[in-house]
Amino acid sequence: MHLLDELSWRGLLHTEMPGTRAQLSKENTTVYCGFDPTADSLHIGNLVPIILLMHLQKAGHTPMALIGGATGMVGDPSGKSAERNLLNLETLRSNELGVKKQLEHFLNFSTEISNTALLVNNYDWFKDFNFLDFIREVGKHVTVNYMMAKDSVQKRLESGMSFTEFSYQLIQGYDFQYLNKHQNVKIQAAGSDQWGNIVTGTELIRRMSDGQAEGFAFTCPLITKADGSKFGKSESGNVWLDANKTSAYKFYQFWLNISDVDAEKYIKIFTFLDKTSIDNIITEHQAAPHLKKLQTALATEVTSMVHSAAATEKAIATASILFGSNTTDALKALNEQELLEAFEGVPTFETPVADIANEKTLLEILVETTIMPSKTEAKKNLEAGAISINKQKVDSLLYSLKKEDLIANKFVLIGKGKKNNYLLVVA
Repeated sequence: MHLLDELSWRGLLHTEMPGTRAQLSKENTTVYCGFDPTADSLHIGNLVPIILLMHLQKAGHTPMALIGGATGMVGDPSGKSAERNLLNLETLRSNELGVKKQLEHFLNFSTEISNTALLVNNYDWFKDFNFLDFIREVGKHVTVNYMMAKDSVQKRLESGMSFTEFSYQLIQGYDFQYLNKHQNVKIQAAGSDQWGNIVTGTELIRRMSDGQAEGFAFTCPLITKADGSKFGKSESGNVWLDANKTSAYKFYQFWLNISDVDAEKYIKIFTFLDKTSIDNIITEHQAAPHLKKLQTALATEVTSMVHSAAATEKAIATASILFGSNTTDALKALNEQELLEAFEGVPTFETPVADIANEKTLLEILVETTIMPSKTEAKKNLEAGAISINKQKVDSLLYSLKKEDLIANKFVLIGKGKKNNYLLVVA
């Protein structure tokens, strides 16, 4: 199967420029995708171009990731309704380092392979390129009429567009021309909203070489949810690739909670499972949707790719603690952050640490914290064996909480029956 056909059935191909397919069939080709360092971490929306580069490298081509140190200082108007805030140089440099580190996690930069991944920063060729030279050497090759006709420009004209933003397509176009001339980069890949900027690049390649060079391109669709809303955000905002911004547990939960319709689409886009495996998972899921096999496979694959298999196992263990069959040992293995994430939304109560030191009975604590509305209710549940501490049933009215019961030195999980859980904070 041709690489572009592989991308097509996965839902990763929107448009291909004539000649692109032939170029990929002819030889090991360097293909680049751009990443603007607008934050010190990439988010799951950036996973699509990353995955495109991973597919290219697996197919024997050379993937190039371009960090937009220069274009990040301008702001891309494509798909935007307002002008982006411009970042200062210090923030951009810091963001670039974060993005570079993440890209090295996904692509193989080993010099021992023939198609080692490449990493470039367009700030390197723009920093000494003064404005007068740019408009003389580059600007003269593209007419204003040509630039005005682009959709990304048309959509912004009504609300107002600065010259800074207007110049973006020329700057990005020059990236392609520069890389084509100096590093023999033949293809650019990007989201479908970048088509206008890409075409400007191929035009510059042709015109600045007097027709002696050419560039090609393909784009992927912009990923949306089944309801048409934008993909990539949770209730709390962006879903980041950096575990310090979005933990592996929350990352896993994001994919686990995706709708059936979206999961069936996303498992093709965001994983490298083959068609037979995906078809089998979809069939199994349709036979028993309540088991969420499709979402589980998706969440497991993507979390393992972005974080690690070990982080995924920990996320799965954490996710199953509330209503699963996890043991007390599994519960006590959680650190404070993991525990609070697992029990987000669970009713929380506090009791002073002196209650532990003085060995106050659980019966008293249940009543004093109002976990139980009355002593009678607390006693009734304890006698019925309905109360558990950290997943272990309490079988005595005289049971006292001890220091050994604390998780992360300050928490106790109290359960009532199979479905009610309370988090006791000992402070």
